Amino acid sequence: MKTRFPSADEYTTQEARYPDSTVVDIQACQRTINEPYRNDVLSNVNGECLRLAVFEGEYRWHCHPDSDELFLVAAGKLQIDLAGNRTVELGEWQYAVVPAGTAHRTRAIGRTVNITFEKQHAGTVFIEPAAGGLPASNPQPPGIGTRRENP
Repeated sequence: MKTRFPSADEYTTQEARYPDSTVVDIQACQRTINEPYRNDVLSNVNGECLRLAVFEGEYRWHCHPDSDELFLVAAGKLQIDLAGNRTVELGEWQYAVVPAGTAHRTRAIGRTVNITFEKQHAGTVFIEPAAGGLPASNPQPPGIGTRRENP
């Protein structure tokens, strides 16, 4: 079964599931997820959003031109491949920040639960890897591979 990833527009326009002043049990939320990939905006805070991502396997190469992205692993192990052939590996309760405009792809080692923080409605640019399977640099003009807004 092939995993369906959201389009750039779906990712960017997703609204928060919970209103302000709501107590949210993140452990309970992640236990209800059975799909191989799910990434939901739970709440908005001061122009940022908190996302819950539960997935297995790897996500596509992409960047957020106008937003840093913080990854905090709550369960499992997450590898973040960065342009330039660098990989960061996070265990439970470790985090790392991917700077705005940095090409990256996440890979779950088994089922991984992570919490991310980024700007609300942050733009997403999906990147087709160049020959060899990974971007050689960040996707800034003249760019690498072929940029796509939607899959």
